[in-house]
Amino acid sequence: MVALTIVAMLAACSVGPLQPEGRAPTAPAATSTPPRELGPLTGSLNHPKSRWVPVPWSELPGFEDDALHEGWSAMIASCARPNAAFASLCREVRQLALAETEEQRQWMRQRLQPYRVESLAGEAEGKLTSYYEPVFEASRRPTAMHTVPLYQAPVGLVARRPWFTRQEIDTLPQAQAALRGREIAWLADPIDVLMLHIQGSGRLRITEPDGTQRTVRVAFAATNEQPYRSVQQWLQSQGATKVSLWPDDTKQWVAQNPQRLSQLLWSNPRYVFFREEPLSDVDASAGPVGAQGVPLTAGRSIAVDRDSIPYGTPVWLASPGPALPLAKLAVAQDTGSAIVGAVRADYFAGTGAEAGRIAARVNQPLRLWVLWPK
Repeated sequence: MVALTIVAMLAACSVGPLQPEGRAPTAPAATSTPPRELGPLTGSLNHPKSRWVPVPWSELPGFEDDALHEGWSAMIASCARPNAAFASLCREVRQLALAETEEQRQWMRQRLQPYRVESLAGEAEGKLTSYYEPVFEASRRPTAMHTVPLYQAPVGLVARRPWFTRQEIDTLPQAQAALRGREIAWLADPIDVLMLHIQGSGRLRITEPDGTQRTVRVAFAATNEQPYRSVQQWLQSQGATKVSLWPDDTKQWVAQNPQRLSQLLWSNPRYVFFREEPLSDVDASAGPVGAQGVPLTAGRSIAVDRDSIPYGTPVWLASPGPALPLAKLAVAQDTGSAIVGAVRADYFAGTGAEAGRIAARVNQPLRLWVLWPK
């Protein structure tokens, strides 16, 4: 999934400094000697949008307190498709899967070096948002209730070549002809479909033509290569005063302005196409596959700007809230069109309604440290 994140639509928040907890050093202070060059698969310590500053472990807020096992699971997942820097460490990571937390923590101190992520201008504070995997009821065929289609990519779609806009897809016969027969399923609410387009993946509880029901995952396949525009910002430009809680506030606005639904939808020209994936009991607890190519781990996977942090990199993230205070290990495993900048992350909250409520509230200050092999 290429995460087209929900909270990218929120207005930018002011970012204040975060103060690391005053802890005694647990390891010798890092030297300024950078690690070896690791080749084009990982980039280097010099990235197009960020600089990495070596720091002692004592700078990381809450490092002594995090229960690392969930973050360790995300690291193990990354080892299915590691970047070149971490490939040689994956055997050790797997061996420590059932180790005590303190043993895992000590391994990190011995094998990894923390670097504070800053912008090229030296700014260490950025923004944390959140996204999730929604779950919706759907029908395999259109019904009186289920009238809004979710599409596979049309035949002949070419990457990086603009296709019809969202408005043209809804109104032009040639666009509709290209999508005829490409329907995966039908949903009842156009805002729910827009939500799937923004999140980039989700689960559908589908009613089949014979009346049976099953749950499938719909994963990002392609876009129409049109620019992304924030629906929330459009609503604010129209004078809406309550648009912070997505999608509830948006649905309330539509209920009050039903004649303007098309305007709202068309304010975002970008359109997302999906592919259907089976969901077995084995992977039902796993998140969707992120841009790294591995399943996301709720609460431990983040989307980043890959020009700042390479996929598969363990990251220490710290945010004071207010919605979700965090100081924990995560792994850079995804990206999104709105996740741009050096100190920028989108936190994968998980699957379902509760994860959605968490994701809708998170728009808060952030600091990041990458944990890179010595």
